Amino acid sequence: MEPDWIEHRRPDDRERVGWIKPVGDGFVAIDLLGRRQSDVVDWMSAEETLDDLGLRYLAEPHELRLADGGWLRVRIAEVTPGTVRVKKDDWGDMTAPQVYYTVEFPVSETQLRPLKR
Repeated sequence: MEPDWIEHRRPDDRERVGWIKPVGDGFVAIDLLGRRQSDVVDWMSAEETLDDLGLRYLAEPHELRLADGGWLRVRIAEVTPGTVRVKKDDWGDMTAPQVYYTVEFPVSETQLRPLKR
């Protein structure tokens, strides 16, 4: 997270859904993974972008690029300002080993991407 990013929370439940970054005379919507979600827009459009995006993308399966270049199916386990942790997808198996990875923030698409279906 950069020092000039302004935290944005949903108005109904005050859940953080991202940040708004000042850029020139406008603003850019940044999601919880540190990724741009808009071009330079006015303040209201940046807020609407984040409100519309919500948190649902965090629940979707993703792929993590491993050191060997392969991809591993993961789920996002924890997101805090500056830290993203993912967990090897175990499809809900309570007996499976819990394998976690910390992903560099902001998260790049070459490092963590939504699973293609």
